[in-house]
This record gives sequence, structure tokens and C-alpha cells, in this order.
Amino acid sequence: MARTVNEQKYAEKRNEILNAAQRLVFAKGYEQMTIQDILAELKISSGAFYHYFDSKPDILAAFIERIQEETEKPLLPILDDPQLSAVEKLQGFFDTLDRLRTENKADVIALGRVWYTDGNAIVRQKVDEAIIKQRAPLLTAIVHQGIQEGVFTAVYPDLAGEVILSLFQGMGNAHARLFFAGELEQDEQEMVEQIIAVYNAYMNAIERVLGLPTDSLRRTNVEVAETWVSLVKETA
Repeated sequence: MARTVNEQKYAEKRNEILNAAQRLVFAKGYEQMTIQDILAELKISSGAFYHYFDSKPDILAAFIERIQEETEKPLLPILDDPQLSAVEKLQGFFDTLDRLRTENKADVIALGRVWYTDGNAIVRQKVDEAIIKQRAPLLTAIVHQGIQEGVFTAVYPDLAGEVILSLFQGMGNAHARLFFAGELEQDEQEMVEQIIAVYNAYMNAIERVLGLPTDSLRRTNVEVAETWVSLVKETA
């Protein structure tokens, strides 16, 4: 007789393994992490591991899926709100991501120092690709709404979501370089000015893609940039 699987206990154990893998990814990098590291972390056998995951790439796929689910939840209420205009939805999309980063800025900086190392290059690329695949259709729907409202004039509306996300990810990578490359030597005021310039430049590029007037989307400010720079310096 086939053994009955307790779905709740199965999910809990699977999440326990995934949590351990996530800690190791952030602590030492995906490339350096091994299945043996996970076994040692949890004090389990290889048989127990392979009951829940087939391989290290399988762990990566589950890790990416978790990130997708966690990041999508706060965005959907905004994107699905029929009372919001396309510009309000787009701004709400950016504001929500900024708010989540700000609320968890200490963790964002601590994890960023590992996330942007060579050891996480593969997982970082995979996550970026998965996020674009997940969010591009959501943003493309906003673009089509904006065209119907007469506020967007995107030349390639079906690709606009992917282009916007690529720009947004590019902005994040540019900020990471500012934060973590030569952070001890850089002058704080210079870093603040560069952070603001990068943010505003990318938002301006997004406006150009959509055919919006300059400053249609909000920019960051000195106070926000100073908060991030101070924390980066304090934790260096």
C-alpha cells in the first residue's frame, strides 16, 4: 500500500531545506554552496534532501519561485485597482518597491554585499530574468491602459513592460555599484549626488519610453539618498 504524504508536513520540511539554502546563498554565494552544506546545516541525510529536491538547480528554481511570489503580493492590489489611472498604477508600482526596500534597508544592504558578488552572478541573472518574465506582462497591461487613456505614446507597447523593467534593474545595479564599490573611500556628499542622478536619469528614460513629459514620475530626494548612504557607511 502506498504511503500517504502529509502535505502540510511535506511543505514545512521542504521550506526548511529551502530556508537553509537561502541562508547559504546569502552567506557564501550560490556558486560556492553545495548540497553537503545544506545537509550539514540541517543535520539531515542526502536521502532526506533528495526526497524534496532533485538537485542544486532544483533548489535554485524553488528559490526564484519564492522571490517571485513574495515580490508580487504587494504589487497586485495596485495593478488590479480599476480606480487608478495608468500613471497612478505605474507610480504605485515604483513606490511600493521603494517602500519595501526602505522598510528593510538594513537587510537590503547586508544582503546586497553578498548578492552582488561573483559567487551569486548566476543566481542573480536567473532571478532578474524570472522577475522580468513575471512582471513584464503586468507593466505591459498598464502601458496599454495608458495608451487607451491617451497619456502614453509608447512606440512598441507590447515590449514596453520588458524595457521598463530592464531599465529599473539597470538602476538597481548602478546603485549597487555606488554602494559597494569603494564605499569607504567615497565622499558621502558625492555618493548622495550620484544616487539622485542615477535615479532621476533612469526615471527620465522610462518617461521617454512611454512618451511622458519630463517629471511625470516622482524622483528621489536628498533626504532618502542621505539615509541610504549613512547606513552603507555605518555598516561597511
